[in-house]
Amino acid sequence: MNSNVTNARGQVNAVQRAGSGQHPYTYTTNGLTKVYGEGQAAVHALRGVDLKIPSGEMVVLLGPSGSGKSTLLNIIGGLDRGTAGTVFFQDQELSAMSDAQLTRYRRDHVGFVFQFYNLMPSLTARENVELVTEIATDPMTPEEALGLVGLGKRADHFPSQLSGGEQQRVAIARAVAKQPTVLFCDEPTGALDSTTGRAVLKVLKDVNEQLGATVLIVTHAAATAAMAHRVIHFADGAIREVVENDTRLNPEDIEW
Repeated sequence: MNSNVTNARGQVNAVQRAGSGQHPYTYTTNGLTKVYGEGQAAVHALRGVDLKIPSGEMVVLLGPSGSGKSTLLNIIGGLDRGTAGTVFFQDQELSAMSDAQLTRYRRDHVGFVFQFYNLMPSLTARENVELVTEIATDPMTPEEALGLVGLGKRADHFPSQLSGGEQQRVAIARAVAKQPTVLFCDEPTGALDSTTGRAVLKVLKDVNEQLGATVLIVTHAAATAAMAHRVIHFADGAIREVVENDTRLNPEDIEW
């Protein structure tokens, strides 16, 4: 990584860490419930979730498919609304926001990384990142963002010219280019082999440490939990256990 990128990221880190001191929790939920449908056909995706996510941590939400973890991610990410309960981002109540306010919240504070990269095939890596930098309020340059994920020399390549891991790293660069307060990752290694998956997890660890962003990873891969500050275990729409890791593995040491 070049020194200009390092210096710029250091400045961002200082600002965000200062903000974390004022707001110790990035998210707080109280009695958060999500129900799809009505009557006997109703599906209870979340059952009264009470949760606090400290600022600046890497957090893994672990559980089988249908346990509620992605539903929670969508609600605190401003993509969906709960049926009941409250959700706070720092000191702002997301559950009371209008659709327009939620759009601004997502634009200004949230980066998303999904299992499937959602890159525009007709655009280069640089141009895919520019899709975000053109609408963000205080973005990195595409070159900075791609340099952060180790793809500075691949900026002019199209997705079809990149490996799966490289495409996922472009997707991460696109998400972090806006300098988000929080980065949401929904099964970010689900389509990758073990070696490539570890490389992607290393990038997420770097984003957490160098940008000071809170990173939330939704996964059913239990091994990923070893690198997190905090692991939230989901089952049947409820939190079963929250575990804080006293020691954390480096991504390259994770057994796949």
